[in-house]
Amino acid sequence: MPSTELKHTFRIAAPLEEVFAHLAEPSHYVGLSPLVVAVRDVRRDGGTVHYTAVERFRFLGVLRHDNLIDVTLTAVPDGLPHTADIVGEVRSPARVRMNYRFTIDRDEAGSVVTDTLRLRTPPGLLHFAASQAGAVQRTRARVLTDRLARPA
Repeated sequence: MPSTELKHTFRIAAPLEEVFAHLAEPSHYVGLSPLVVAVRDVRRDGGTVHYTAVERFRFLGVLRHDNLIDVTLTAVPDGLPHTADIVGEVRSPARVRMNYRFTIDRDEAGSVVTDTLRLRTPPGLLHFAASQAGAVQRTRARVLTDRLARPA
C-alpha cells in the first residue's frame, strides 16, 4: 500500500504532564480533529485504550457520512519528567491505516509536541488522506494550544 509520513512540531504553554494527560484521554479527541464528533465503546486494558471514533464528513454541504474508525492508544510516560509518548493506530473501513505518535518534551515555557503520522492507503487515496491528515495536524495544534492555554 502507498504510504507517507507527516510531522508537525509546535510549542504549548502547558506542563508536559498536563499535555500528556489530555492526549491520553479518548474523550478529549472530540474537536481536536475537526472531523471527530464522538468517541464511544471505550475499553481499557492496562495502559492501552481501544475505542471507536466517529468522523463526520459532509459532502456538498448537505450529505452527511459518519465514518467509524477503530483506534488503539497507548500512553507511555516512561521518560517523565523530561519526555513522554502517546502512540496509536487508526483503522478505517476504507482500508486507510494510520500509526501516530505524540512525543511531548519539557520546555522552559511549557512543552514541545511533535505530532507524527504514518499513513498507508489503498492506491489512489494517499494524496487525499495526506491532505486531510495534514489539515487535522495543524488544527489539532491550534485547538490543543487553546484548550491548555494559561491565563495571563
